Amino acid sequence: MSDVAAVFEARALRFGYPGAPRPAVDDVSIAVPAGSLYAILGPNGSGKSTLLRLLLGALAPDKGEALFAGRPIAAWSRRELARRVGVVAQSEESVFPLTVRELVALGRYPHLGPWRREGDDDRRAIDDALERCDLLDLADRPVGTLSGGERQRARIARALAQRPETLVLDEPTAALDIMHEMAIFELLAALAERDGVTVVLVTHELNLAARYAHRLLLLDRGRIAAEGPPGRVLRKPILESVYGWPVAVTAHPGPGPDAGAPQVVPLAGHATSTLRTPTGASDR
Repeated sequence: MSDVAAVFEARALRFGYPGAPRPAVDDVSIAVPAGSLYAILGPNGSGKSTLLRLLLGALAPDKGEALFAGRPIAAWSRRELARRVGVVAQSEESVFPLTVRELVALGRYPHLGPWRREGDDDRRAIDDALERCDLLDLADRPVGTLSGGERQRARIARALAQRPETLVLDEPTAALDIMHEMAIFELLAALAERDGVTVVLVTHELNLAARYAHRLLLLDRGRIAAEGPPGRVLRKPILESVYGWPVAVTAHPGPGPDAGAPQVVPLAGHATSTLRTPTGASDR
């Protein structure tokens, strides 16, 4: 995918939180190809979420530059960016009592503004997002009554209602059961393959990332440990160095289009191994 234009670019990005003994992101340079599913991996505290915030312009780097569609991210207005990029955060508080449909409809706000009413196209976008995330039966339920997994699917549906050309997700399958976890990865893969949406996600799901992503970025204490196709990144020496735990790497047996994808199996019986505790308590 080297000949495909980059959507997000990071050029020697560096960022440190005040008082932290080391940078959360340190000299990271990447290019996310248009129309790809790009997964960012790494242990807790490796800088995954911080890198997302830098790419989206929510944080200003101490050094280096982040670009979207060839322009510095700081040159984009928030409204302009919201029309092109859908974002699903790791967690958020629901301040107002909303139904699921009302929450998903907020995804149309960048296109509508504060005064314009929903049109037919907006309603189609909302209904399609509800259907894709298996939420039609919950459309009239108050968001506050949903389970954690249902709320996560509603947030993903809100982003899809924007009909974005780029979708950025931080741990999108956290708290989901197997069926909905697989359905979300299938949906994200279809968005990239069929609709040409560029999907960037942070995940701890190494094996699902290997099965669905075109490229992986593995971070280790803020720096790049490996980047490229799954077979190049998910290798035993790299993984054991980054995660501090012995693993076996096998090929996915199939059937299906993901047959042969590398799959990581942590080995049992190593409880006395030294656990690596990244500096800083949060998964930044």
